[in-house]
Amino acid sequence: TLKQARERAKALLASVLDGQDPAQNRRLESEENTFSELCDSYLERHAKVHKRTWQDDERRINKRLRPRWGTQRVTAIYQTDVSLLHHEIGKQYPYEANRTVELLKSIYAKAMAWGYLPRLHDNPTAGITLFKEEKRDRWLTGDEMPRVAEAIAAEANVYVQAAIWLYLFTGVRKSELLNAQWADVDLDRGELRLPDTKSGRTHYVSLSLPAIELLSRVPRIAGNPYVLPGHKAAQHLVNIDKPWQRIRNRAACDDVRLHDLRRTVGSWLAQSGNSLHLIGRILNHQQSSTTEVYARFGQNHLREALDRHGQQILDTAGKSDFNDLLPQISRSK
Repeated sequence: TLKQARERAKALLASVLDGQDPAQNRRLESEENTFSELCDSYLERHAKVHKRTWQDDERRINKRLRPRWGTQRVTAIYQTDVSLLHHEIGKQYPYEANRTVELLKSIYAKAMAWGYLPRLHDNPTAGITLFKEEKRDRWLTGDEMPRVAEAIAAEANVYVQAAIWLYLFTGVRKSELLNAQWADVDLDRGELRLPDTKSGRTHYVSLSLPAIELLSRVPRIAGNPYVLPGHKAAQHLVNIDKPWQRIRNRAACDDVRLHDLRRTVGSWLAQSGNSLHLIGRILNHQQSSTTEVYARFGQNHLREALDRHGQQILDTAGKSDFNDLLPQISRSK
């Protein structure tokens, strides 16, 4: 664009004024890594090594970033380029636009640390204003659950059926369940061991009687260690989102995402009067603030407790008639 050309012209002029040699700079630029090469390094040296969600990074890189800038030099991507991409994605997917910018910010931070960029080079994501986000507040209601149950039963794959029920019974995260192996299931103790969780520590999931009964009926495949085997030999079930989309459409719950099943567990536990501390432990939350979203579901339970408390006060005080609480008003009527 004209604006980008002007920015690059200003940068060239500034380099000349600083005593730099444009010809020398062009030679160095010819040896510079492309953005696609930087992405490869980011995935291999950082994402796959340190992030459980590296596949999300890989998907965004291949879908959003490589097609746009793959052959460009690493230093040839400017804030205006990133801002335009963020705007384009955000027209339809504002949350995805934010995640893409955050990923790009991490990629360039690593580029600086690894020497792909000059020491004082600006991160092209600097100054990008992210779209406002609101925490999702969606879970399955009691009215929706029978329709969901009927929609689950309509699925042909027994492992898909088992997966959705287990998400509802346990509240575990999508990847945690898909990666679960029979070696980590102890039906006698009623326990599922998750060695690789988002919190970075092993988590032991207590299995309810319905979960135990369901797991005892899930067919096991010889040579496949996974609780939910996929079509490929010795591999787990993948792409559970597609069957969930079919299920939610049949159940007329089009806006319910797979992760909302986890929220359903937390919400239903809160509405049953369970403490936030207990819910946090069940869902393996690292921060108590994450669990606080369920606090409002406990309001009925709090009201019932205060109703009992108030009645106890009245009984102890010998006040069975509410008019006795404000006798002056009662006498004036």
